[in-house]
Amino acid sequence: MIVGIAFVVLMVLGMPIGFALGVAGVIGLYDMGGGMFLVQGPSKVFNGLNVFPFLAMPFFILAGEIMNHIGITSRLVLFAQALVGHFRGGLAHTNMLASVFFAGLTGAATADAAAFGKTLVPAMVERGYRRDYACAVTAAGSIIGPTIPPSGLMVVYGSLMGVSIGGLFAAGILPGLMICLICMTVIAVTARSKNLPKNERRASLLEIWKIFKSSITALIMPLIILGGILGGIVTPTEAASVAVAYALFIGIFIYRALTFADFFKMLIRTARVTGVIFIIIAFASILGWWLSFNRIPQEVASLVLSLSSDPYMVIFMIVALLLMIGMVMDINAILIILAPVLVPLTVQIGMDPIHAGIIFVLALNISLMTPPVGACLFVLSSVTGEKLEKIAAQLWPFLLAELGVLFLFAFWSDLALAIPRLLGFR
Repeated sequence: MIVGIAFVVLMVLGMPIGFALGVAGVIGLYDMGGGMFLVQGPSKVFNGLNVFPFLAMPFFILAGEIMNHIGITSRLVLFAQALVGHFRGGLAHTNMLASVFFAGLTGAATADAAAFGKTLVPAMVERGYRRDYACAVTAAGSIIGPTIPPSGLMVVYGSLMGVSIGGLFAAGILPGLMICLICMTVIAVTARSKNLPKNERRASLLEIWKIFKSSITALIMPLIILGGILGGIVTPTEAASVAVAYALFIGIFIYRALTFADFFKMLIRTARVTGVIFIIIAFASILGWWLSFNRIPQEVASLVLSLSSDPYMVIFMIVALLLMIGMVMDINAILIILAPVLVPLTVQIGMDPIHAGIIFVLALNISLMTPPVGACLFVLSSVTGEKLEKIAAQLWPFLLAELGVLFLFAFWSDLALAIPRLLGFR
């Protein structure tokens, strides 16, 4: 009890979540056995980060930084616009489709939101879209990035729980594409009532081909990453390293848009983003050990199963818990704290580990666009100057649609595992 109270109080006082986790964990160690247990702290911090697949995260982040800098984002947007820009609400559809293309570059929702908040949102406003609606579309599409691989959240989950990261990557493809499709359906259904504009004409096949050729260098990267991992040629860490090498090659020799000074700045930004995540992982390891030592996961599992042993009800309670906590807490911290607690519960109801992982990832990704602490909402509000509450008001149709996708994959295991089984991960 004292550990939970300490964590909540520190969060309310504004302490960064990583340090709040560390202090709460240290209090837990001291409460267990005084100074004798405190000596365990440094080793738990080290062991929490001493996981080889974690090396993939900074490489994926750096690859995305390079691809953004050399202008790949604008090429992907032009290609998406050539494909769907002629529909009513064409730029909104473009926003969604571009998020699918962009997903293979960064795997980070906030990166997607920031990039399109600076580029597509102003373009949509200029074409007659309301700014709050343009921001809502961007927020809804931004969670496609960490759902379609590569996904940093999947790397963390797979590393912590001993689940195949390649299998998780395979499982993320279909829900990511379905989120795009369902959001484009929402746009199409509401386009006439919102009087959304469209292009005067459809792009010709020749124009689409020319734009495709200019975008192909960006579209190849996801093939390198996914093809290598799913084909068993490289590990996720090796694939991330290859992605950085490929991004450097095209940035320096093809587009000639990358200097040493630019690269140094990207390394600094990558180190900052990675450092924040790794601090959370490291200090959460202390708290995680405290939870395991006190058999908290087993107690939680027993409590939930005493309420209902029906697998669908248990899944519903897990999803609801993830969504609620995701509204007020960093998703990486939630994953690190709750996965060891809730995954044993999924094992008891016979859920496949990859299926459980994709539920965690989907639920936490959706929480990135829910107030009051939806990270993507804050990013878009900061980048565009639009009020967060106005964005949230326009977001609800997309949120409901994405929740529908979440529960579809949560309750239909065959659908969730279709691609992993096809590729031999199950």
